[in-house]
Amino acid sequence: MAKFQIRLIFMGVMVAVAFAWVFTTQGPLSAVKVTVTRASTGDLPNAVFGVGSVEARRNYSIAPLTVSRIARVQVDQGDTVKAGQLLVELDPVDLDARATSSQQAAERAADNIRVAEAQLAEAQSRARTATASYARLDGLRAGGYVSQEMLDAKLHDKNAALSAEAAATAALHAAQLEHARVNSDAHAVSRLRAQTRLLSPVDGIVTARLAEPGTTVVAGQAILQVVAPDSLWVKTRIEQKQAGLVRKGQGADIVLRSQAQAAIPGIVQRVELVSDAITEERMVDVAFAAPSKAATIGDLAEVTIKLPLLKNVLSVPSAAVKLHDQQQGVWVVQAGRAQFRPVQAGIATLAGQTQILDGLAAGDEVIVYSQQPLSAGLKVKRVDAIVRGKP
Repeated sequence: MAKFQIRLIFMGVMVAVAFAWVFTTQGPLSAVKVTVTRASTGDLPNAVFGVGSVEARRNYSIAPLTVSRIARVQVDQGDTVKAGQLLVELDPVDLDARATSSQQAAERAADNIRVAEAQLAEAQSRARTATASYARLDGLRAGGYVSQEMLDAKLHDKNAALSAEAAATAALHAAQLEHARVNSDAHAVSRLRAQTRLLSPVDGIVTARLAEPGTTVVAGQAILQVVAPDSLWVKTRIEQKQAGLVRKGQGADIVLRSQAQAAIPGIVQRVELVSDAITEERMVDVAFAAPSKAATIGDLAEVTIKLPLLKNVLSVPSAAVKLHDQQQGVWVVQAGRAQFRPVQAGIATLAGQTQILDGLAAGDEVIVYSQQPLSAGLKVKRVDAIVRGKP
């Protein structure tokens, strides 16, 4: 009986010890497992990420200047075209007849100029002869060899010849003005006729065919869309708080959704001055460093823009930065217990590091992950890794 009691006492003590061990190591009084690191100083590679779509910077709408009917469309979507190549012919209606009429009117005006020039030459000759005759008779009249009536007649002839010369000069000027007007009309008709032939403004690719022969289109209505393939870029949306360091000329990596297996080199071509106040994003245009055959207009793309290296900065893993009681900070280990320390965080890099501007010193032990939510003074235990779902 005494042995049985001793066994019961021994078993009770063992159960109590086991319960105490579980209570202190696995229960409410146990230390919370955490992974830690130390705040360190060094250089951080920096970059920003954004999503955008491929667009063409130089996009041309091929459209008539007046109401027209399409006669022929020479190209189709996907065709490569050269600058100056004929793309669309419009019905000239009566422009050919008007051009012929204008040309004939110009030739007639040129003939009228030649007639006026001949008439002016004749009038000038008559004026010179009449002037010379009058001068000779005026000398004879001074010697009393001719009558005053004869001198007056010669003066009349002289004045008439001079008036005829002035009239011929005016007629020549009028003929020249008429010739200029007719030529201007002919040039206008010629330009209207030329506008019935729509040419490619650049070496490019036809991206859309929007109308067919026989269709009547109004002024400015696009028949074709042509883009310059070397002007493709990605119109990228970057979060405003990350866009402050983005500058023209910075390098970038472009990953197209249609070609997700490879990154294409790019370069920041333009940082737009207008931001989206609703989405709090800024538009950054990232061009392909070299023409890309893989890119298509409208293709979605992920863009990583490489920013200047952050030199000699204090940083911690971004996962260590928490929000506690409306304050941004980190949990540090002091004497085996967790303490919250507010910090001023700077740039968070895509590599998962956050710059610390104030609140920490190099070497401070910072909690990165914890087994459960932390509170000030909570006892913690350092481990190499935390496996979720296991004590």
